[in-house]
Parts: sequence; structure tokens; C-alpha cells
Amino acid sequence: MLAGHMHATVLRAFGPPESLTYETVEPPVAGPGQVRIAVGAAGVHLVDTKLRAGEAMGPFPLPALPAIPGREVAGVVETVGAGVDPSWLGRRVAAHLGMASRGYAELAVREVEELLPIPDGLGDAAAVALIGTGRTTMGVLRVAPPGPDDVVVVPAAAGGMGALLVQAAKHAGATVVGAAGGASKVELVRELGADVAVDYGADGWADEVRATLDGRAATIVYDGVGGAPGRAAFELLGPGGRLVVFGWSAGAPTAYTPMEVVGRGLTVDGAIGPRMAIVPGGVRALQEAALAAAARGEWRPLTTVFPLAEAAAAHAALEGRATTGKVVLVP
Repeated sequence: MLAGHMHATVLRAFGPPESLTYETVEPPVAGPGQVRIAVGAAGVHLVDTKLRAGEAMGPFPLPALPAIPGREVAGVVETVGAGVDPSWLGRRVAAHLGMASRGYAELAVREVEELLPIPDGLGDAAAVALIGTGRTTMGVLRVAPPGPDDVVVVPAAAGGMGALLVQAAKHAGATVVGAAGGASKVELVRELGADVAVDYGADGWADEVRATLDGRAATIVYDGVGGAPGRAAFELLGPGGRLVVFGWSAGAPTAYTPMEVVGRGLTVDGAIGPRMAIVPGGVRALQEAALAAAARGEWRPLTTVFPLAEAAAAHAALEGRATTGKVVLVP
């Protein structure tokens, strides 16, 4: 980092991953009530790739250009603004930057009340995964907590949320079916503790699950994939089962009809968006719970790490499903 400057990844025109460029820019300044963080890790989200391509997604509007993407950072407080207790200096913290961006950089600012101390023994990359992906996972689990009598199906089980859902369900004593794309990801899902690990890119994977479960039906499907994998998982649900929806990375939501839901006695829950906003303690409570689960050793967040200068490659890999766990940039 040059004096009076910093490196950051900048988006100057919407387009493919190559639209992201690594540049030297002016650093942000901590204003009143804010701190400046020397970033040790910055999170990359699927939403970032959509916005980069010029596609507004959900509540996230297209940014004004030029923009520095990224809303999740972890690192060390190196400057405090007016009115901030100087005891924050030197502390390791994580912060979600909200609807603002500017996370893909060597320095980032955030209001002091939004900081989350990082537990001892937890690295920056893991902390970034937990305050974003982990908080959403915790919200999903609070909508439909698994128990020892459950058979849980997790599509995209090698992804950031999928890996945490597998671990959480196993910790709760459930029987866990993890589906992922490709042999290496299937092996990783097995290592995470899944009782059944299958390749959902293979024909007949749901039939393989049925045969392995030997008559037991799924009771919970945590569905962030949608499309054909989501539909196949939906069909594994037995009477009274729950479909818990938190996205559709395949491009379209899982298709089902009200007649199927009523006829099979199913429940469908939307687990993100407004549902997370009404959790007691709010989103911060979910972040703290995710960090605590990792500190206790219950969760081991998976990460795929790229240098900050290679954010374009990180976006391409995420879009090409060539990553496992949370994608993280390291300055």
C-alpha cells in the first residue's frame, strides 16, 4: 500500500468478469463514529457477480459507476474517527457493509456499532464467511431447526451455505443427504459429515438417495438452488415435510403447485429477506450466533481464496461453479 493510496478492485463498466480492474485509488477516511479497517479478507457474493454484469438483484440496485464492489470485510482497526473509543485500535473485527460497497479494497470504513469482534482462533477468511453466509445460514436454521428425527436434504452442499447446513444438521443429530456437483465436491460433502453424499449432476441421483434411505423420506429440504435439482429434492419429501427456500442459484425457483403442497401435507417456508429482519435481535444476532458456532467448533466454514488483484478470476470461478464454500479475496 502506497502512502496516501490503496489498492482496490474497481468496476468502471458493467460486463463480464474482466470488467473488474485492480487499481491504485484514494483511501477512505474514517468519519465521526466510524473506524477504518485494514482489510485481511473481503467476501465475494453471487449478488456481486449479478451487479457486475449489470443485473439488479432483489433489493440490491445497480451501483453508480465507478464502484468498488463487496459488502463483507474482516481485518484490524487501524484508524478511529471522532467520538470513537481508541481502545478499538488494533482489534480484529468483521463488518458487513450493508447496502454500501467498497469491500474489495485494502482499507474499508464502517460505523463502530456495526463491528463484530472476531473470536480468538478464527481467521479473517472464516470470519467473512460467517458474517454474511453464516448469518443467512443461521436465519434459515431458525426457520426450520433440524433434530435427531429429521432426514435433511441439502442441494449444493459444497457451497458456502450448504456446507454449514450439513454441519449444523449433523450436529443436531439429523440424517443428512448432501448433493453437490462433481466427484471432488461429493467427497468434500462426505468429509463434512453427510450420511449420504451424491452427485446431483448425475442422472437418477434422487433414486440413489431413495435406495440408500431404504424407505425413509426427507423431512426438510434446505433449497437455495431451485431448478431441476430443487425439484428432485422436493420430490424426496414425505408427508408433512418442509421445503425451506433461500434462493435459486440454478436460475429459477423450484417448481411446485399448491395442489402438490396441500395433497402431500407439505410446508413451504421463505427463509430470507423479511423473515430474517424479524428475528429477535435482528441480523446482528444471527451474525453473532454464526461466529459463536464456529468458535465452539460446531461450524467449519469452507473458503476458496483469491488474491484481491484476481477478483475477475474469482467472479469467473464463482459463476462457473468451480469454487467450494465462500469465495474470499485477500489483499
